Amino acid sequence: MIRIAPSILAADQMHIADEIGRVIDAGCDLLHVDVMDGHFVPNLSFGPDMVREIHKAFPELKLDVHLMLDNPGRFISAFAPCAYGITVHAEIPDNVGDMLDFIHTEGCRAGLSLKPATPVESVMDLLPRTDMVLVMTVEPGFGGQPFRWDMISKIRRLRQMGFSGLIEADGGLTRDNLPALHDAGLDIAVMGTAIYRSDHLKDDILYIHSL
Repeated sequence: MIRIAPSILAADQMHIADEIGRVIDAGCDLLHVDVMDGHFVPNLSFGPDMVREIHKAFPELKLDVHLMLDNPGRFISAFAPCAYGITVHAEIPDNVGDMLDFIHTEGCRAGLSLKPATPVESVMDLLPRTDMVLVMTVEPGFGGQPFRWDMISKIRRLRQMGFSGLIEADGGLTRDNLPALHDAGLDIAVMGTAIYRSDHLKDDILYIHSL
């Protein structure tokens, strides 16, 4: 079964609580929150206050927080009390291994994200310290980009290398590419536009869960 993590980046920002309630009612498993600083990626988005308010309004919802920041270590403690999992990028200049350990210390699942150009072989030594690898299937920063089919081989390669943790993918995911992602070893699908603009939301989530 593929779990579904709708990305609130694609939700109607004027009605965010209603949008979150809608995907919960439809059966989502987590909620994906992209935190962007305008430097690591060319966009700005949510901060700790937003995550805190979401957690307060929906305390049972697991928040999957993706830190697309130059200095994510400065903000882990701010997000941790409300997050189920926190993901940092392999490409940052800080000591990523220590950061993954700190996320665990803060009581969250630790995730490691890879941009499309980052080979999985470059993070082999970090895999034992992470619970989840997030494979970006578009260049991170903006929603609505087309899916990169060549990233499926990266998921398959992680499994071939013996990684037994969770694998998540984010960027351009649809019903058309999910079967191939599932066959490669995907566990969690981050979906934005395909979910929030769906006319058959419950049916789509039931389909994703059936894979």
